[in-house]
Amino acid sequence: MTVTSPATAAAAPERAGLFTSVRARYLMPVAFVTYSLAYLDKSNYAIASAGGMADDLGLSTSADSLIAASFFLGYFFFQIPGTLYAEQRSARRLVAWSTVAWGLLAVAQGLLSSPGQLIAVRFALGVVEGAVLPSMVMLLGRWFTRGERGRANTLLILGNPVTVMWLSAVSGWLVSVSDWRVMFVAEGIPSVLWGLACLWLIKDRPEQYGRLPEHELARLRADLAAEKAAAPPVTGTLRERYGRVLRSPAVLTMAAQYFFWSFGMYGFVFWLPAIIKKGSGEGIGATGLLTAVPYACAAAAMLLNSRLSDRSGRRRRAVWPWLACGGLALAASYAAGDHFPLALALLTVAGLCLYAPYGPYFAFVTSLAPPGIAGAAIALVNSLGALGSFAGTYLVGWVRGTPLGDAGAFGFMAACALLSAGLTLAVPEPAAARPARVP
Repeated sequence: MTVTSPATAAAAPERAGLFTSVRARYLMPVAFVTYSLAYLDKSNYAIASAGGMADDLGLSTSADSLIAASFFLGYFFFQIPGTLYAEQRSARRLVAWSTVAWGLLAVAQGLLSSPGQLIAVRFALGVVEGAVLPSMVMLLGRWFTRGERGRANTLLILGNPVTVMWLSAVSGWLVSVSDWRVMFVAEGIPSVLWGLACLWLIKDRPEQYGRLPEHELARLRADLAAEKAAAPPVTGTLRERYGRVLRSPAVLTMAAQYFFWSFGMYGFVFWLPAIIKKGSGEGIGATGLLTAVPYACAAAAMLLNSRLSDRSGRRRRAVWPWLACGGLALAASYAAGDHFPLALALLTVAGLCLYAPYGPYFAFVTSLAPPGIAGAAIALVNSLGALGSFAGTYLVGWVRGTPLGDAGAFGFMAACALLSAGLTLAVPEPAAARPARVP
């Protein structure tokens, strides 16, 4: 491909907005589908559990919680080495083969007959998925500028609530017309096929995509070069630079912040179907439809918040207020007691507030590391988030089975969301991370 100079690029057609750029039209659908399938295969456990799996396998509440949470222990271990491989070698290969592997393991969940087998497969599912999100965020950093990354990250992570919307309805329907085993198999096969397709669809760098217009590539190169020039100089080997990022007080604080955010988030995600089923008194099919309501609102909030964040360039204030409101809504939803419509409305507010900050949040974390090694910061943060997800999934389920009941569970989730909001305020926003207004 012939590449134009920056001077030529300046005379090229007017700069396209993010959503009309060739880069976004090519890469974002691929990223969205990939993360959607990842979220599907780790989150449909909640529907299976509420749909009869716990009874069929004789699982207590604490055992059910441990099996659901074991995914996140596996997720913790491969974050940093997997991201290092993606940065040094190929994010394309890592994402593609991880997708194939987690699809096969997702299918295996429907073929097992004992709690021990299920916990082993859930752990392995976490291991193979572990490096996918940080690798995808790192990949987006090569394809999009600082002023675009809030929205690009949001379009990636939007796969989360959008998937849960249809997952809740479709999975509930599959369980109601067949059983939870059929659901696991039917929802795991698409990941295997998509992973093989990713070997062809994903390109590691914009230069490798032959359909990218020359003026768009030239502008991207110039913008990324300007960002790199404005950043502090970076010295040492890649491993030494990774080490400095992993010891950074700001990155460590945000890792702790993500631990508590993930505690509240995944306590909410994994136990929402059971909470709604208990509160509404409905069957599994209707429960699936009701569970989709908070996620529909969350998807809209994510798009709005990322747009406002990219326009202002202020990432921190696009994170902490939402988390604080989410914590308060979680506490209030339990206080609603037997008034289920009010409780569902407050759970919807909690869900959209917990989801809305994701895109700006990862743009904020990326800004704390020099260009080219932001994957280290994302991997560390996501690793601690995995432990928070484990704690939230397990402890919320365990507390629900104790005399503390749902009151204790909601209290834990609310406190963690509020603490994560406070920790966000403890990290100053880098001046270099405040881009000019974007279209």
